[in-house]
Amino acid sequence: MSKAAELAALIGSQTALSNRNLIINGAMQVAQRGTQTNQTSAYTACDRWQFIESGSTVITTSQSTDTPASQGFANSLKVDVTTASGTLSASHYAIIRQKLEGQDLQRLLYGTSSAKKITLSFWVKSPKTGKHYVELYHTDASYHNQQSYTIAAADTWQYVSLTYNGYETTAFNNDNGNSLMIQYWLMAGSDYTSGTTTENTWHNTDANRFSGLVNVVDDTANNWFLTGVQLEVGETATPFEHRSFGDELRRCQRYYEKLGTGNIRVGAANYTLSGATVRGYVAFNTTKRSTPTIGYSSVTSSVESSTTHGFTFLRATYDPVIADPTADAEL
Repeated sequence: MSKAAELAALIGSQTALSNRNLIINGAMQVAQRGTQTNQTSAYTACDRWQFIESGSTVITTSQSTDTPASQGFANSLKVDVTTASGTLSASHYAIIRQKLEGQDLQRLLYGTSSAKKITLSFWVKSPKTGKHYVELYHTDASYHNQQSYTIAAADTWQYVSLTYNGYETTAFNNDNGNSLMIQYWLMAGSDYTSGTTTENTWHNTDANRFSGLVNVVDDTANNWFLTGVQLEVGETATPFEHRSFGDELRRCQRYYEKLGTGNIRVGAANYTLSGATVRGYVAFNTTKRSTPTIGYSSVTSSVESSTTHGFTFLRATYDPVIADPTADAEL
């Protein structure tokens, strides 16, 4: 097929050449939180990517410069095992995942006989050879679909592409809630592995989810890397959609925004002081998915008084920005 024919086929099979990747921060460009140490269940160093676990697994996550050669990626998500889970109980698991809003998934036509196939592609480097799994979890239906990929060489970048059937029974809610999760399973106990997995099939039987899954977190020497994650409509994995840093940052800030001193407005024209309370406002760069939770490290205050020409002056100074606070509207 000629290049012109390939392009025509691509245009005909995709809704658009741009904005086709449903994943946010798939190239791990944005890392507002920075390196996260001693993590159990929390968001990782790279925005939108979350780690959850049941058991004793503890990890450190960071934005790494270890990437597949000649693919245009500058960063990856690094998962460094700091407390291993070598002996598993039945209910144990360790997962890296991203959650997607239902209102962004309506084009998939789930819940209809026209439910579309979607293709997930990514680059991964694992310390373990053997069978690994990526799962789609339809949270509005509590149904899941698993597919495996086999790592041929440990600690070596490998490209993976998987196409998943659509789900015809239940639609995604058309709102800002978590409707679909893309889940990379790094470890699972027998509650999830004791049955037989029929791949690319939607079901709700836990035991049949991950038969033969390797344990990526069984040694503190283990490091697992991920980048170039793309989820798109259709049965073909297209070249990765590289977005600008500014575009990706704005997408991430819908869920989490690290605020600097310029975002905190507390001053003579915009604060009220009553007793020990000072009120101001926070200027966000991006509209949040939901009402955010504001965090800060500490607040300092000082009061100065002086007498000049018979008048006593009282000046109160409040500083809420000892370290950058955060605004959190994660799914």
